[in-house]
Amino acid sequence: MDGDGTQDARGTRGRAVPGPAAPLPPVPRTSPAVPPQPQHEGQHSRPVASWLDTPRAGTALGVWRFGYVPPRPSSRRKKLAPAIVAGAAIPLVFGAFLWTLWLRGNFPYQGELLRLFTPNDWWYRGSLWPREDVWQGHVARKVADNVFFLVLVCAMGYLGAWPALIRHWFGRWEQPARAGVAAAGAVVALLLVFPFFDSDPVPVYTTMILLVALITGGWEATDNPLIVLLIVSAIALAVLWPAARWGDWMPLLRRYRAAHKAGPRPSAEPVAAKPSQWPSLRMAGQTEAADALSAELLSGRMNDVDCARIHRSWEALRRAGRLASFTETVLRHGAAAWTHPSGARDLPRRTATHDLLAGQVRIGRWATAERTPASHQGAGAALEPATLGTSLLAVGPPGSGRTDRLMVPVAESLTLHALTGACAVVAVATAGAPLGPDTAYDVVVRPGDPASLHSLDLYAESTDPDEAAAVLAEGLVGDIETLDTGRAATALAQLIGPYRAAYGRFPTIAALRELVEGREEALTALLDRLPAQDAPALRRELEPWLRRTGAAVTAGPAIADRLALLDRPAFRGSFGGDTPEGGGAGQDAQDRGVRTFSLRAIAHHPLRVRIDLPEQGHEEAAHLLARLVLAQFLAVARAAGARDHFLGLVIDEASGAVTRGTVRAVQRLRPHNAGVVLGLRTLGDVPESLHGPLLSAVGCRAAFSGVTTWDGRAFAEAWGTEWVETTEVAQHTVFADQPMTRAMHALRKLVTGKAVTTEAVTVRQIERERWSASELAHALPPGHAVLSLTDVKGEHAPPLLVDLRG
Repeated sequence: MDGDGTQDARGTRGRAVPGPAAPLPPVPRTSPAVPPQPQHEGQHSRPVASWLDTPRAGTALGVWRFGYVPPRPSSRRKKLAPAIVAGAAIPLVFGAFLWTLWLRGNFPYQGELLRLFTPNDWWYRGSLWPREDVWQGHVARKVADNVFFLVLVCAMGYLGAWPALIRHWFGRWEQPARAGVAAAGAVVALLLVFPFFDSDPVPVYTTMILLVALITGGWEATDNPLIVLLIVSAIALAVLWPAARWGDWMPLLRRYRAAHKAGPRPSAEPVAAKPSQWPSLRMAGQTEAADALSAELLSGRMNDVDCARIHRSWEALRRAGRLASFTETVLRHGAAAWTHPSGARDLPRRTATHDLLAGQVRIGRWATAERTPASHQGAGAALEPATLGTSLLAVGPPGSGRTDRLMVPVAESLTLHALTGACAVVAVATAGAPLGPDTAYDVVVRPGDPASLHSLDLYAESTDPDEAAAVLAEGLVGDIETLDTGRAATALAQLIGPYRAAYGRFPTIAALRELVEGREEALTALLDRLPAQDAPALRRELEPWLRRTGAAVTAGPAIADRLALLDRPAFRGSFGGDTPEGGGAGQDAQDRGVRTFSLRAIAHHPLRVRIDLPEQGHEEAAHLLARLVLAQFLAVARAAGARDHFLGLVIDEASGAVTRGTVRAVQRLRPHNAGVVLGLRTLGDVPESLHGPLLSAVGCRAAFSGVTTWDGRAFAEAWGTEWVETTEVAQHTVFADQPMTRAMHALRKLVTGKAVTTEAVTVRQIERERWSASELAHALPPGHAVLSLTDVKGEHAPPLLVDLRG
């Protein structure tokens, strides 16, 4: 897997994910010397180093982790309505008017109020002027003015809801800033209410002293330190108590006390080395290899594929205890160590954004919507092998972005992972579908194309006739609901088993068709070639076909009709074993060096395979081949045993591939480090009886804009319901019984223009569909899809709206 080519990565922004590297001419490497610098003007290594050093935070499933910054708690507060602000200002004007009336002596019943609490001999008869020889009158008038002012301020504050405004203003601050602002406000208030600088802006303390003198009848009590202390303490408490509540002093104090009991914080940990310096290698003592890789990276000879491939090789060899082998290979080949068998170190071009270190491909951006949780709001939407391992079903009509914005990025991501040795991919689409150029794949199979350099093995190198017959039966007649696939597999095994024993290989398409059709000369020739030691047992296998009874009668005609679709002149030489016997086009294929490709190879090598299905008159054959490839992939993935790379199958149009048997096999695929991505124009392309099983077999589902209401109903049932909390607020007018309360309500209505009401809040838990069929069919904007994800560990993300254009 060692190669000699070197590539560098493009990009100019430090936090940008590197794009595809431009190919460089191969440079011979005979020593660990550093190769010459790339000759591409304007390119340098910093984008790759910055990409490698960018943090990848662990976050919710499906979120693009490259440079992800967790969202801060929402600081948005409920805005005050203009009526509330006006209602707070109007009482201030009304209070100033009342205060003016009081100072002029025109306030209603002002004299009666003063004489109610004071003797008449303190005042001149018929007036509010205090007598000159009575000091109490002057003190009482000043106390009355101050008390009326304080009561007026409190009343106007209540009418204008000033405490609510203050609490709203304090709510904009976070701790400990809120506590600090409240403390500063308390200090200012204390300076205002206490005459510290021979001034008395707010006459609270003075009023209390004068009131004590009036009550005790002299000034002796005001000189008592105990009384003064009580007055000061009462005023200070009245100021500090609301400040403590608005500033949340007690919760902050409890937090500090808990932190003090927990002991001192541990000393700051040393700053970790940057990933571009390969710290894991240095910690393991492989300093020489780390220095060589850092030099390769900083000199521009390493791209993101090289970084991911070498990281993967390091982890594998470290677990195996082969550190010396790792260092030796790095020193000999540098950034080209463990290159893919094809020698490629990047794709010819990329159409999507990839982060190979995290294994993700970005497909869009999670929409900012009510249903989207805070961790996904505005973040990138990404897929990775951990989610594709549960398989994905994408349903969307042409033009919805299903192919361009999902299938193509996923196929491209898997081909890049294959270059790192972490994946083998098979992409199946009709000819001309944009799943990547031929140079992005190691094997390109085009059944029906005379120029194809590879043919497809119908039996996937199977050596067991029963296994080969089961896979072939699923591909041939798996879509026929009236025919039991198991009986068809038994019928085929009765033919290909004796044929393998007689000829040492499985039959070609033409030979198998002749046997299925029951041609006497074909069966006779097979009987004559049976080995003598196994002839009795093998003859018993052929007896149903010789007598045309049982399974042969039931399955034979359907199998023969399906084989006839492939036994056409256009497909000569397209299915491996046809080459030696077919003649004509088959002989031409043999002369061109056409090699037979077996899907079983992906279980052993990180291959990149693309299969172009035929069209223009061969639609039925294309559906049959897609069904056969899916059946072979499922059989290979489940029988591959232990392997360390992921197997991925992408079928752009899977309408003809979905059968009851393949749906059951997909459901059992999760533990085998493999997954399939199936695309459908509509669920109506598969039998209605398979809608529910198909949606339950896959862990990831995507419904694109433009799906029908019938498709939306199936997705809505698959996604189920959720419990949500609803709040209903009702306004009820308050009717007062007491005269004083009615007067206050009337005054408040006069000030604010609204009747006094009370709110009745009802909070209920209701169950509703996550997405309704109507929403999926009519409310999805163009270029959007609803995507739900599940990974192989069981973590799941609910169906959320994703903008595929972001």
